Amino acid sequence: MGFTSYSKNSQPWTTAKDGVPQRENHDELAESLNDLFASISAMVKSELQGTNNQLELLEKMNVRVAEEYKGFGDVASGLRVFVEQLKSKSGNFDGYIQQIDEIEQQVTEFEAVISVLDKYVSLLESKMQSVYRNPSS
Repeated sequence: MGFTSYSKNSQPWTTAKDGVPQRENHDELAESLNDLFASISAMVKSELQGTNNQLELLEKMNVRVAEEYKGFGDVASGLRVFVEQLKSKSGNFDGYIQQIDEIEQQVTEFEAVISVLDKYVSLLESKMQSVYRNPSS
């Protein structure tokens, strides 16, 4: 078709239409394929290295976050102990709170009595003033 074959005795290589020996085409093709595979290999290696770098960064971030959350856990434990102490102390204040409520109730009742007494005193005062104004009764 486009190739010319030579017999074994005349020339060892066949040539293409353009006159370039096929062996040279084969070497160029092999070299181009070699370059292609080397480039693909370098690209894949770079992609894998980038992914590896991202995974290492993620691992470092996870370690850092774990340390920070461990600190939060320690703080939470301390707060739990503090709340328990406050609860035990507030239990001691329940009796005092009940006494304060009783005193507040008594003060409210005294205020009501004082209000009634104040009205009665005002009434007596007005009667006394009317008696002193009209002594002839």
